Amino acid sequence: MNLHEYQGKEILSTFGVKIQKGIVVNTPQEAVAAAKKLTEETGTGWHVLKAQVHAGGRGKGGGVKLAKNLGEVESIADQIIGMQLVTPQTSAEGKKVHQVLVAEDVYYPGETETSEFYVSVLLNRTTGRNMIMYSTEGGMDIETVAEETPHLIFTEEIDPATGMLPFQARRVAFNLGLSGAAFKDMTKFVTALYTAYDKSDASLFEINPVLKTSDNKILAVDAKVTIDDNALFRHKDYLELRDIREENPIEVEAGALGLNYVDLEGNVGCMVNGAGLAMATMDLIKQAGGEPANFLDVGGTADAARVEAAFQIILKDPEVKAILINIFGGIVRCDRVAQGVIDAYKNMGTINVPIIVRLQGTNADIAKKLIDNSGLDVQSAVEFQEAADKVQAVLA
Repeated sequence: MNLHEYQGKEILSTFGVKIQKGIVVNTPQEAVAAAKKLTEETGTGWHVLKAQVHAGGRGKGGGVKLAKNLGEVESIADQIIGMQLVTPQTSAEGKKVHQVLVAEDVYYPGETETSEFYVSVLLNRTTGRNMIMYSTEGGMDIETVAEETPHLIFTEEIDPATGMLPFQARRVAFNLGLSGAAFKDMTKFVTALYTAYDKSDASLFEINPVLKTSDNKILAVDAKVTIDDNALFRHKDYLELRDIREENPIEVEAGALGLNYVDLEGNVGCMVNGAGLAMATMDLIKQAGGEPANFLDVGGTADAARVEAAFQIILKDPEVKAILINIFGGIVRCDRVAQGVIDAYKNMGTINVPIIVRLQGTNADIAKKLIDNSGLDVQSAVEFQEAADKVQAVLA
């Protein structure tokens, strides 16, 4: 589950991470009131307005702007709220902005120059350990840094038996070239950031940039946070932070029906039971000359109602030119799935795309007879290659 910047900062703050203070608003008038309140609380004279969408690169799309007076706060908020924000991480259509974060200006002049850093915490899937990734090149896309100057990216792996140790936090601060008060503040920042990541069951905390202010304070100026869906039962308060307006509407609908669905950009719809088989089926489709239109795992209870729901979801994509159903009957009997496909097809009436059904496992022979004798425009297959050949034929 992805969070907005302001929500991620709220979580960080509860764990003692210093943040750039801000107030989220829905209208230009609320933006002016928020700016006045921030001035009273922090003394800031200028304000930064940031579009709240689940995408990075907002500044490049015009979603982050500086306001030097209240008139500019109102006019900029009016420009951003309601706009379709297009960034390098959105589709060409972009995302509609519903809220704006009005934040204090933390780039004020002082005794030293400000500096921007990149710091994130995530899982290193190769080693199975949490990892802090950081760089002196804050404010830039980390992918660009990795490609052009990989020597400027550092990592610190955390032993799950000990957690993050003090010397590791100090090493992060040292590699970022800090000293004095900024060094001490960075060690506290990194330690608190890792605690926030660990205790909130997150899969990503990315702070870009982390700012060293002119008076040597370390602040989170941005926050990209992803919470592990599988851990949300431990964080029911986080469920309230979900913004389904930012999610793919078909994926939201599928989730409500209990289907594991991910929308892709291909032409062959997939209906499979089991994530591993789903991945193999997607490979099969590509080898047959097609492109998977989705990842859809119906789970172990592929009855008529569930199959019909899956059909409805797949057919919402106008790019789907064929549907491949690939079921392995271990827990679920193949004949029950076949009957489910037949019943769902009849309930829906005409389905205007070819359907290939490959059923293997318990009662697969009975299932094939049911499909072949149904009188419906459904092709059955037994072997993987046979299914691939039939997909290739209908796409030709």
